[in-house]
Amino acid sequence: MIEVRRRFFIMSELTNSRYNCQNGIVQPLLTDLYQITMAYAYWKSKKTDDYAVFDLFFRKNPFSGEFTVFAGLEECLKFIQKFRFSDSDIAYLRQILPSSIENEFYEYLKTLTADHIKFYAVKEGTVVFPRIPLIRVEGQLVVAQLLETTLLNLVNYASLMTTNAARYRLAAGHLKLYEFGLRRAQGPDGGLSASRYSYIGGFDGTSNVLAGKLFHIPVKGTHAHAYITSFNSIDELQLTMLRNSNTDTDENFVHPVLKWREKLISMFGVILSEVSNGELAAFISFAIAFPDGFMALVDTYDVKKSGLINFCAVALGLHDFGYKALGVRLDSGDLAYLSNVAREYFNNIGNKYNVPYFGKLVIMASNDINEETILSLNDQDHKIDSFGIGTHLVTCQKQPALGCVYKMVELNGEPRIKLSQDVGKVTIPGKKDVYRLYGAAHSLIDLLQKAEELPPVAGQKTLCRHPFQVFLLNL
Repeated sequence: MIEVRRRFFIMSELTNSRYNCQNGIVQPLLTDLYQITMAYAYWKSKKTDDYAVFDLFFRKNPFSGEFTVFAGLEECLKFIQKFRFSDSDIAYLRQILPSSIENEFYEYLKTLTADHIKFYAVKEGTVVFPRIPLIRVEGQLVVAQLLETTLLNLVNYASLMTTNAARYRLAAGHLKLYEFGLRRAQGPDGGLSASRYSYIGGFDGTSNVLAGKLFHIPVKGTHAHAYITSFNSIDELQLTMLRNSNTDTDENFVHPVLKWREKLISMFGVILSEVSNGELAAFISFAIAFPDGFMALVDTYDVKKSGLINFCAVALGLHDFGYKALGVRLDSGDLAYLSNVAREYFNNIGNKYNVPYFGKLVIMASNDINEETILSLNDQDHKIDSFGIGTHLVTCQKQPALGCVYKMVELNGEPRIKLSQDVGKVTIPGKKDVYRLYGAAHSLIDLLQKAEELPPVAGQKTLCRHPFQVFLLNL
């Protein structure tokens, strides 16, 4: 049995509210100059009110992959709902455009809105494929043309970033994924967009505090190596007391931690001089500040001989005081090997000292991780619970652009086509609807039809033909 699902939805079905764009720079002048000059030429040619249809689509899936996740729709809707040239916009255009342009054109621009534009789109977050119109824009030619650059800007990176995040999610499976890329992103706007669209693509949270505020994304973080290296010895600790939740009294926290460290040094055969006192002081300080949220970066010095020993000593001290540590973060070295070492430490300590949850302490890994890194770690039987991913995620280093295009496919009811010797750049003319055909609960194919054609019927055979390759499917 073939099931049919229509993929296009008109704007009014997606939102009935009016919003401002999240970013104030998303406005009519966020466009290419040639859009303005074409608008003037349309105006001079008295073609502004021609009825145009444009498709926004891409030609190839990114990252040499098999799918793309569509994103950016919400920001597109916000943009077109508020589309209007301001007085300052018009004043600036008067400065940069030729003096021969009539004053009436500028007055005309001031009247333009997108209120009468019909806007059809695939639902945001949908898996999509090449050549399928993600957005169809219908209406007044001049307005539809002026929307082009901004819509492409809002969709291209959003869909690329969401797809990249989805690929990481597929590689990581059930493990937690956190976006840590703000410092490496392409500017503040790129950083916010990366946080937002990585979350849509399947990540569990971000380190970006502003993104958390704006988009209600869970915010996560630990501490930096700088915090560890800012301490040299236990004597530097200005605060040594911690509220013991078992006794509800303030007690010296350093003493039990030192006793635990002595036991662990003996248990794991470590030499005292190899264990950093400055690192221990930093861990104690951080644990006193966050007794219910203690997660430590353990690779500042030697992970096995110092970082894990000091962390476990502090975690056991917290246990004595009625708190539970969260876990550790590894930011360098052989992540698979070190994660196994850490898990072995936790299991052995939990068994020996009857602390059952110790074996389940979280092990997070960072360190310039990409999709291939995760797949490689999967083959190495790692014990990592979560990944903090930055540079390769937010910059989409594997492929920096998606390549969406915006092409006129119909004007005044007549199909329009763009020809090329490169078949991949030939457009599919006419106003089209897209349907996804399902069989046995699995998607089979995306079907493009002329908008005026009757939709396919569930349970009936549908003849499908590739627009460029010569073969038929009879579904």
